[in-house]
Amino acid sequence: MQSPFESRAIEEMLRPRNSKWTVAIVLRLRDRAWRFSELRREIGVPQKTLTATLRTLERDGLVSRTSYATIPPRVDYALTDLGREALRVFEAWEQFAMQHWAEVLASRQRFNAAANTLPEVAQRLDYSQE
Repeated sequence: MQSPFESRAIEEMLRPRNSKWTVAIVLRLRDRAWRFSELRREIGVPQKTLTATLRTLERDGLVSRTSYATIPPRVDYALTDLGREALRVFEAWEQFAMQHWAEVLASRQRFNAAANTLPEVAQRLDYSQE
């Protein structure tokens, strides 16, 4: 059984990492530093979301931000040592997703098919948005 401290630590660490954008950003930064505009273009994330996600990752010490006083302004983002350690978790998730994607899709189809045969009240539960 986990102590309250352990439970809080896990909850705190997972909260900002539950975004698909966080995973995409960390995985993209694994090879090199990227400029903000490159990340935005490459990943296809809205600017406001990218800014907020990078700020959270920087705040938590997973990403470093380097500004250059150039025209136009240039800002690079890279993984820190802590970020590279966390990268192992993201890469494990990436590997799991690639290996089991077909199984997850098949499970969703079975679930949705079964939900269509349930009484009306159960059909109103929409699990497709998860």
